[in-house]
Amino acid sequence: MPNIRPSIEVAVVMRRERTTGPSSRWQPWRWVLAEVVPQEDGFGRTPRLLYKNDSEERWLHPGYKVELFKDDAEGYYLNATTEAPGWFVLWRMEEAAGITDEPIAKPEVVSLSYYDAGRWLDAQETVEQLPAPAPVVEWLKSFVDEHHVPEPKRRKRPESFRALTDRFGNPASITTEKKSGAGRG
Repeated sequence: MPNIRPSIEVAVVMRRERTTGPSSRWQPWRWVLAEVVPQEDGFGRTPRLLYKNDSEERWLHPGYKVELFKDDAEGYYLNATTEAPGWFVLWRMEEAAGITDEPIAKPEVVSLSYYDAGRWLDAQETVEQLPAPAPVVEWLKSFVDEHHVPEPKRRKRPESFRALTDRFGNPASITTEKKSGAGRG
């Protein structure tokens, strides 16, 4: 029997917007995450331009599967219990222009795991977050309720039993014997 994971399919909308202020001399445009929406059959499977004017472009990137894994229940729990649970989207710029004359921002992965986002950020990836809609949050919370097992609290070891170390982390030794000076035999 195959192990079927709960999943949903989504599409990601990326927005290219004109920058203002002093930085616009070096970077006239910037890419930001605009929306994560439910996948629809009419979206197809390839990215496409939805809207364009002099100050903005919106690109639809369809076909991302968001799966929930039992062993990442803690990461989902951390997301679901925040004030604003959300989507985490890792995106990168294309190396070379593929669809248009210029490289565009391309989402790579969509997740609901706080730990996924943390790992991606640790790897210096571009990760953005958007609030998830209520039905998705409820779906996530029901998964967390079923699979999340809180770590048992561990008893803190009393400080008196802690090994002594010097400021460099090396084991320290304590003696009552005088090492030098007057009064030594």
